Amino acid sequence: MCPNCKNSFSDFSEETIVCNQCNRKFEIIRGVLTNSEVTHYSGSFGLQWNEFKRTQLDSFTGATRSMNRFIDETGWNQETLSGKFVLDAGCGAGRFAEVALRLGSKLVAVDASDASFAASENLQNRDAFFIKSDLSATPLRSGTFGYIFCIGVLQHTSHPRSIVQELLRLLSPNGEIVLTFYENRGLRTKLYSKYLIRPITTRIPSKTLLDIISKTSKMWFPITSLLFALPFPLGKFFSYMIPVANYVDVWYPTKELARQEAILDTFDMLSPQFDNPIKKSQIRSWIRESGQNLTELKTTVKNGTLKFKKL
Repeated sequence: MCPNCKNSFSDFSEETIVCNQCNRKFEIIRGVLTNSEVTHYSGSFGLQWNEFKRTQLDSFTGATRSMNRFIDETGWNQETLSGKFVLDAGCGAGRFAEVALRLGSKLVAVDASDASFAASENLQNRDAFFIKSDLSATPLRSGTFGYIFCIGVLQHTSHPRSIVQELLRLLSPNGEIVLTFYENRGLRTKLYSKYLIRPITTRIPSKTLLDIISKTSKMWFPITSLLFALPFPLGKFFSYMIPVANYVDVWYPTKELARQEAILDTFDMLSPQFDNPIKKSQIRSWIRESGQNLTELKTTVKNGTLKFKKL
């Protein structure tokens, strides 16, 4: 379906799809269905996921962090997803798309940035289809997917309400949707160090900022490795007050891989144009405003995750 005029696509070839009503054109570029006419604010994500395209993939690290997080947050497993049509809304480099494919799903992965190309490259020759498109206006038919997940994306968009509405349009009857987001927890969130420094870092060109973070990591990575590992509450205090990501409680096969993920997630903290934590009450209000009949399901994750079933 054309995201511009909502008309069905009818004119297509192996490399292009054209709407015969408004002439909106999608092209297959590097294995990704792409609307090349659209520019987007998510350029920093395209940069980071092409620079670190394999850093968080379980198949690359030899760990199961992505699998464990996916199952914890969605509550889905191989029995749930095997043979089902699943949508990864905001796929990045394909970290969770890889998990969904391992669980046997038939996957469509969408991202507004050039990260979609990294995901396509990482997961080529799998049962997956990749689209570069704004998540609030996808070229997909209503009611296509029995399962939709959107992990760590909504807070980085300019219009999260519209994205939620679009994802509900794509969800089939009896389908389930999981939304994971940075939760707004009031003053505690506002005073987090990254939000104090972001007014500066978001003004720095993305490539320059990434270069600064990468070069200075030789200094801040070993220092924070010591500070963040201190016993509670000192380690927690330093990780809250120092705006870098360093996961000292996570196992890595090498120190270099640990440093690479620290660089990746520090850039992810400081570079996006939008980083607006969302209250659960806001998400629930958007669900009600959709006019669709959904029921909220329980999750095992306490913060920043909501799950709904379409009745």
